[in-house]
Amino acid sequence: MLDKPDISVVIPAKDESESLPELCAWIERVMQENGFSYEVIIIDDGSRDTSWEVINDLSAGNTCVKGIRFNRNYGKSAALDVGFKAAKGRVVITMDADLQDSPDEIPELYNLITRQRYDLISGWKKKRHDPLSKTIPSKFFNYVTSLMSGIRLHDFNCGLKAYNYKVVKAIDVYGEMHRYIPVIAKWQGFTKIGEKEVQHRARKYGVTKFGWERFIFGFLDLLSITFVSKFRKRPMHFFGSLGIFSFVFGMGMAVWLIIKKIIAINKGLPYRNVTDHPLFFLGLVAIIVGAQLFLAGFLGEMMTTIGSKRNEDYLISDKVGL
Repeated sequence: MLDKPDISVVIPAKDESESLPELCAWIERVMQENGFSYEVIIIDDGSRDTSWEVINDLSAGNTCVKGIRFNRNYGKSAALDVGFKAAKGRVVITMDADLQDSPDEIPELYNLITRQRYDLISGWKKKRHDPLSKTIPSKFFNYVTSLMSGIRLHDFNCGLKAYNYKVVKAIDVYGEMHRYIPVIAKWQGFTKIGEKEVQHRARKYGVTKFGWERFIFGFLDLLSITFVSKFRKRPMHFFGSLGIFSFVFGMGMAVWLIIKKIIAINKGLPYRNVTDHPLFFLGLVAIIVGAQLFLAGFLGEMMTTIGSKRNEDYLISDKVGL
């Protein structure tokens, strides 16, 4: 086994004991046919079946197969993040463990990264074997993500992706951000992002591990990554701008009420006290909110200067082959 193999295949797995042996045998065949040196890193994300025992057996029969076991279920993003940190290959390829992604795509993905010098290639499951309850929301989120990020991809959430080694070592994946890895990569300066149409196979074993709630969390994560990517280094630009606008709006309203009262007094017209007017309280709230937003921007700038960094600690209960 080389210290730096050609390819690292990172596979998050949860309750996939039936599919893992077939998937690893398929990957091994593809690698041998193309003469690739490789490693397969399977992250057991808190499986309740015999997935970990299967991973141990696979590793015992093939030293290229390695495993990491979480103490509990942390989610796909956590599994990918840990797998990226452990990967040593020149090209890192991710795929799901359910046999819906075809290892036969690996050689072409590898060539796109090494020969055409792409930073990241995302798979596009143009013909999907999923129910409408998954495909319609997926198309909507892909459209919105493409619109907000400026990255023209059809399928951000495809598990089959290929990365230059430098990309996976430069990014942190957390929460539900795995579907927005191309956005995170672009934020880090890796702009050569491409797409390849890939085969999508029907699930052979078990059932999907994702429910409808992933779309709600996904939308919230999209807002989060969009905000962070634009204003992480300059929070004052966001909060300060809103704060100044709100403060000026409130002050303008208060000044207008005062001028209106002075004009009414000079002309001998009936008038209301400034504090009796509902708009006065609206202006006062706007002034207070503006000051708070400006303060939030100032505190954000201080935290950015200090250089706070998100650290995720995942409890790993066991490893094999690493």
